[in-house]
Amino acid sequence: MRLRLRGWVGLLAVAVIGAAAVCAWAAGRQPAWVSVDAAGKLVYRTLPRGDRIVDFSYAGYMGGGVTLPKVPVARTVAPSGGDDTAAIQRAIDEVSAMALKDGFRGAVLLAPGTFQCSGPLNIAACGVVLRGSGTGAGGTTLKMTGEPHVAVAMGGDEKVKALGTPAHIAEAYVPSGAQTITLDDASPFAAGDSIRITRVTTPQWLHFMGMDTMVRDGKPEVWVGNAIHTMRRVAARNGNVLTLDVPLTDSYDRAFLPPEGAEVLKVDVSGGIEQDGVESLHIVAPPRSVAFTDPLFRLVNLHGLRDGWVRDLAADDTTEGIDAAEDVFRITMEDVAIHHTTTITSAAKPADFSLRGGQLLMLRCSSVGDDEMYVMTGPRNQGPNVVLDSTFRGTGHIQPHQRWATGLLVDNAHVPGGGIDLMNRGQMGTGHGWAMGWGVVWNSSAATLLIQNPPGAANWSVGSSGEETTAAMKIIGVHPQDEGPPLPQGYIESPGHVVQPASLYKAQLAERLGAAALKALEP
Repeated sequence: MRLRLRGWVGLLAVAVIGAAAVCAWAAGRQPAWVSVDAAGKLVYRTLPRGDRIVDFSYAGYMGGGVTLPKVPVARTVAPSGGDDTAAIQRAIDEVSAMALKDGFRGAVLLAPGTFQCSGPLNIAACGVVLRGSGTGAGGTTLKMTGEPHVAVAMGGDEKVKALGTPAHIAEAYVPSGAQTITLDDASPFAAGDSIRITRVTTPQWLHFMGMDTMVRDGKPEVWVGNAIHTMRRVAARNGNVLTLDVPLTDSYDRAFLPPEGAEVLKVDVSGGIEQDGVESLHIVAPPRSVAFTDPLFRLVNLHGLRDGWVRDLAADDTTEGIDAAEDVFRITMEDVAIHHTTTITSAAKPADFSLRGGQLLMLRCSSVGDDEMYVMTGPRNQGPNVVLDSTFRGTGHIQPHQRWATGLLVDNAHVPGGGIDLMNRGQMGTGHGWAMGWGVVWNSSAATLLIQNPPGAANWSVGSSGEETTAAMKIIGVHPQDEGPPLPQGYIESPGHVVQPASLYKAQLAERLGAAALKALEP
């Protein structure tokens, strides 16, 4: 009993400190986590070990700040009144066989009218676009028929091959937000190299995170598996110091790593595709109330894709929306609107936007429906990923889903009837545990906000509105009041009052690339 009370006292102390911190913010006695100085430059407050809010501006097509291209039409397909799957796929294959010109082969244009498709449309070559004639009246509707399937799949069979022998990070601690790492020997690396940074999962780290004792139905739950990988490119090398193309969204603490530290390996990435898109389509699936484990109609699957886009898409009753897999990078999802008329029947929920890759930008997206994951991340997902200027109506949630994703920014997003949660999901699913670290909710709003601080990491809510809630780690089959004390609350700054800069992503993008880069975000 004494040990249990000691734990309660410790958590109570954390809660008191957190409440005091919120009061201090309100009184203006603490520096802002991100502010603008007299010269118009962004100033970041750091945690004691150097961690800071990440520069999220690298999310999006071509790494952010690049306007989506308008690819010339190479083939046009008209609706037949019957099953159009084969005709559309034939046009895609013909364009896929064309030579690349300035990085593109061409667009397949679907003429105005209604197309019927009983199977998926597959894009598997670089520089190919599937384009409708608009989502409104006089535009193009793609009606999904037959057995459940995905409407559009874009991607290649990406392979990652190790080159040479690994080096290791020499620093005792690399903070989240860092863009340089020091190696024990960086001589094999050069600017332009693709690298894979590997954090081996050690028993010490699992214990530190409180993720080593999860049991459900009498069986141990495995949280993150053997390792977490982060893909980056070398921007420059100076001696043993590598400058990375994109900041790191996680920290690397040698105390919780093997003695040699985190591994850095040069890799060759091949087999994927790039410069592909789907746009200006209205996609309709038959409304169905089914369980998540049933066959589902899905909107768009992305895999093995870099520098692509999904824009100006309207979808009705696709149970699952856009799924960007782990090997998908630098993608913009722009003006995508998903509408549901039915709800799922199972405890497991579908996702309208599944962000499992890196440098993913959702811009002016929306969902309407209840009992949904509007936006979720996948296991071991390393950002930066951004949800910007988006609205989701219903009882669903923006909620990182499982197993230590890092680097998500929810910026000027609104969930008036649901929640935004950067949280520990505990035993939910197969042991999702801590789902998010180093995440930020900026000038956003929701009915409820659940922002929790993981051990050794942080999550922030800045300038956001909604009921700031607390919760214990979820234990399946136990009433919430018996789960234990609330977990530590994240850093809450200026609750209910919008801060400057009005958009963190836009401010970071303008500072990195200049104000002209903001034109890429215009409708």
